[in-house]
Amino acid sequence: MKMRTIRIMGMMAAVAMVAAGCGKKSESEQTGMETEAAGAMERAGAAMDTAAEKTSEAVKKGATATKDAAGVVVEKTGEALEKAGSAVEGAGTDMQE
Repeated sequence: MKMRTIRIMGMMAAVAMVAAGCGKKSESEQTGMETEAAGAMERAGAAMDTAAEKTSEAVKKGATATKDAAGVVVEKTGEALEKAGSAVEGAGTDMQE
């Protein structure tokens, strides 16, 4: 009976040691995981910086294109007003004659 109890106690101790050992990780494994996480965060940050730069460039190009288009519209409007003014002036001259 004592031998059986000793075997059961030995098995329980072995299971407890295995269970306790499985949960812990060595420092090198933990450091490696932390390094991988830090590297991933750095890559994500670099990607965000690149995206921000590209967005900024696109906005600047868009603003320049809008400014140029507005300048063309102003020029065309001015030309149309000059033509309309000339036409009104010509009509006024015709009415006076």
